Amino acid sequence: MRRSCSHHRFVAVDIGRLALLAAGLLACGCGYSNDSLHPQTIQTVYVEMFQSREFRRGIEFELTEALRKEINVSTPYTNAPPEKADTILSGEVLEWRESSLGWDPIALRPRETAATLIVRYRWKDVRTGKLLRDRPRFVTTVTYVRPAGETVAEGRLDAVSRLARNIVGDMENSW
Repeated sequence: MRRSCSHHRFVAVDIGRLALLAAGLLACGCGYSNDSLHPQTIQTVYVEMFQSREFRRGIEFELTEALRKEINVSTPYTNAPPEKADTILSGEVLEWRESSLGWDPIALRPRETAATLIVRYRWKDVRTGKLLRDRPRFVTTVTYVRPAGETVAEGRLDAVSRLARNIVGDMENSW
């Protein structure tokens, strides 16, 4: 009987400790917040046409358009002309690089290709002159499989879309 009572006291103490621990974790918030992911002071963005150092033309047009669309879909911001924009997003395509990942000995061509797109971009608040983001080297890499019918154009489109999502994701508040 005595053993059973001490056992229940031990269980009660453990439950009390667990309750205190749980209350402490809830009090600290575990890093969650109800704040917006995007700065509330910004309403509009102008995406300048990206420049390009790459001899393959067209990537800068595709990226600029993908960024404008991604901003409309994934943020509370709207695209605006430069004279009405709160912020301006500008950048430059630095490099498009492809490398083979294994060769098909029969067809004498790569089985899979890795493509890397590297850009530099800046996001500036034109009202204050403050630089919100300055990424001198922002990189994304995709793969495509030529024997499966995937083309360089599809790989490039995938890289541009992924990079646009990543840049727009980078526009969120930094915690």
